[in-house]
Amino acid sequence: MRRFPSLSRPTAPDTQPAGTFFTARRQDAALAALIIVMQVIAACIAEEWHAPNPARIALVVIGAVALLWRRRHALPVTVLTVAADSVVPAIPPHQSWVPMASLVALYTLATATERRTAWCAGVTVGLWLTLASIIARPGDLLGAVVYFDFTVVAVAVGDSVRNRRAYLAQAEERARQAERTRDEEARRRVHEERVRIARDLHDVVAHHIALVNAQAGVARHLIRKDPDKAYQALSHITETSAAALDELRSTVSLLRQDSDPAPSLQPAPSLDRLGQLLEPFRSGGFDVRLSRDATPRPLTAMADLAAYRIIQEALTNAQKHATQPTAEVKLTYTDNTLWISVINPAHPHHRGPGTGHGLVGMRERAEAADGTLTASLRPDNTFRVYATLPFAPVKDDRS
Repeated sequence: MRRFPSLSRPTAPDTQPAGTFFTARRQDAALAALIIVMQVIAACIAEEWHAPNPARIALVVIGAVALLWRRRHALPVTVLTVAADSVVPAIPPHQSWVPMASLVALYTLATATERRTAWCAGVTVGLWLTLASIIARPGDLLGAVVYFDFTVVAVAVGDSVRNRRAYLAQAEERARQAERTRDEEARRRVHEERVRIARDLHDVVAHHIALVNAQAGVARHLIRKDPDKAYQALSHITETSAAALDELRSTVSLLRQDSDPAPSLQPAPSLDRLGQLLEPFRSGGFDVRLSRDATPRPLTAMADLAAYRIIQEALTNAQKHATQPTAEVKLTYTDNTLWISVINPAHPHHRGPGTGHGLVGMRERAEAADGTLTASLRPDNTFRVYATLPFAPVKDDRS
């Protein structure tokens, strides 16, 4: 058999879950009671249904009760049970005896230690019980050898169980390691692809926008002094911007697949279309209350799209998980920031901050727009998505 020394150590009950530990204790208690009952019945049969010797019953109880600690102290329990069972044959009427407690303790020791230790203990116990039986009943040599056979079987079964557990543990660890490796490889490839695309976009956008900016500056200075040269600069701007759009389109097309639908020609969603967003929810019986504080102000393009998508995703999650078909959307405009709050009734056992893809996507959108987003279950059993997004900077038209 294959050895797994690194995985053959027993697990201490105080490191196991409480439910598992107490279940094991109940099992050990039931096993001890069963051994006591069977040994008492065997003693009564041996003595022709007369009251068995109290000393024998006491030794049976000692060995069986010791099994309650076999998982934590396998070796001491084995020594105690073997000592008790080896004395039993010497007590009148010197009948044959099955050392049940010793065999269970020896089995436990084999599952909790390495193979060499288990077999050394098994051979020692087998020889000791055989010798004790020969001394107590010199005429029954065959019956004495049976004790050695019992111990060999107990150790063999325990060693097999230990190897099986170790094999399963290693298989599970290999599966977890393989899964971690796959995840890490996938994340590495995604990161490399993002870096490559970001680098391509930077090269395309930075180069052409720099040219457009320089040509626009030239056209601005020449528009009054030399309109012809200013017109030429504007023509160069048109050519440069067209080339930039072509290269940008080629770079972005790398992200598309043949099965992807054709790109929509509709404008990007924004808070100006918030009413259109809320209408399908309301028509479906979901009561969405919208309120605004202060005067709306323009957001950056990315922040405007992020605000729309955050509200959309938050309402979608609310419609799926809310305990009541209601939600409250509140937009608060301050000097520099838009505060978005989406609140809906939630189950008390909601996961709280959450780790789903929807919440992760909302956080990434908010952070990409230089904002923040938090989601939490509040004490009044309502779930709130709270985001902050910056306003567009005020342009200075002074020349």
